[in-house]
Amino acid sequence: MSPVTRPQHSFADLSRRDLATLVPELLLCGQLIDRSGMAHLIVEFGREGMAQVAIEEWQASSPWYTRRMQKALRYEGDTVVTIFKGLQLDIGAPSQFMDFRYRVDDPQHGEFWLDHCGALIDVEPLGDEYVTAMCHDIEDPTFDATALATNPHAQVRPIHRPPRRPADRHPQCAWTVVIDPAHVPPVMEPHTEQIGRTAANALELSPIEADGDGAHDYSGPLLADVRFSDFSSSALVRIAEEVCLQHHLLALGFLVAVRKRAPEGKVLEITRKQLTGIAGVAAQRIRDALGLPSDLEGLAAVLSLHPLLNPRQYVDSGIRFGGDRLELWIGRRGPVDADGGWPTLVDGDHLEPLQALVRGVNPHFTARVVSEGPAGLLVAVDTDVEPAPECVEVAITKVSTGAGFVFEDRGIPLPLYVV
Repeated sequence: MSPVTRPQHSFADLSRRDLATLVPELLLCGQLIDRSGMAHLIVEFGREGMAQVAIEEWQASSPWYTRRMQKALRYEGDTVVTIFKGLQLDIGAPSQFMDFRYRVDDPQHGEFWLDHCGALIDVEPLGDEYVTAMCHDIEDPTFDATALATNPHAQVRPIHRPPRRPADRHPQCAWTVVIDPAHVPPVMEPHTEQIGRTAANALELSPIEADGDGAHDYSGPLLADVRFSDFSSSALVRIAEEVCLQHHLLALGFLVAVRKRAPEGKVLEITRKQLTGIAGVAAQRIRDALGLPSDLEGLAAVLSLHPLLNPRQYVDSGIRFGGDRLELWIGRRGPVDADGGWPTLVDGDHLEPLQALVRGVNPHFTARVVSEGPAGLLVAVDTDVEPAPECVEVAITKVSTGAGFVFEDRGIPLPLYVV
């Protein structure tokens, strides 16, 4: 079976305005991957086991995708400015939902604080033990792992952090970043080395062409906020691809961490639940953000932009849409298949992630297997008379305030210089 062809919907086919709208959505959906996965880890491994998986998945993935974005947008360096720029383009810190503010004292010293932390708002109702797990147990090693990508002597340390005392304390947390040759670099863990050897980490993505309107990189001063509409179309295409790759690298880190703790059948069950939850929420947010219709044409566009099937250089897939028929091909010969990433979890017996995705666009849609073989899986999307109920995995993910978060226009961002 030959792959079916993609419609004329891809990152490169979008207008600059739509790309600028899509990129923060992709960053936010990357953060919601954990909201999708952690609940299932708590059931299997308890709070402490969940926290350890979270530490390992972010340790494993964030140094690699941080370096990739630095190189793509030409802001490589070894100072706190480079670290802060990386946080602005990190699925672990999506703009506004995780409202990071920055101060630079000199190239080796700076501070950041969160005026709003959506992750904290999600976790506080669970009690201080869960807040401590996130803001202490998980943040300490993972902030340092992210900083490691820029300078091995960088350390991120709290000024104050939750549990909040008083309960409405603002900013919600504050941290120093200090680069000092006397700091002993953290050891690169085996799970980090493992993700560094993946096809995802070595992947070549679309080059940024130095033509057209807008910035082609982030080599200038650190800005208080990244306003994506200031980038060129070519730069936004590359950023979107890199952010989708961040999703995949984080999911691969999740797989590695869970495999240490469960037999393979349970690993696949948990990871499919993670994928199912985020697939449905991401589909709905992409549809709504771009104002796409809830018909098959809208679904074709969402499929072409969804992180499950992107970047196209990583995932072997194709879409055929015409009139009242839509088919999706998921091939088995892409780099993602060598890594054992998300699309490999979808097969004829496990369509749950796809069902959540298509129903995120329209609850009347149902994915149906047309054929399956070693080369790939071909599914068609039918329209049922009765809407399907929302699946449990999507409902769990929507517990996060991020599922309904609305971005705002903050105007022209100011450059941040040394104080």
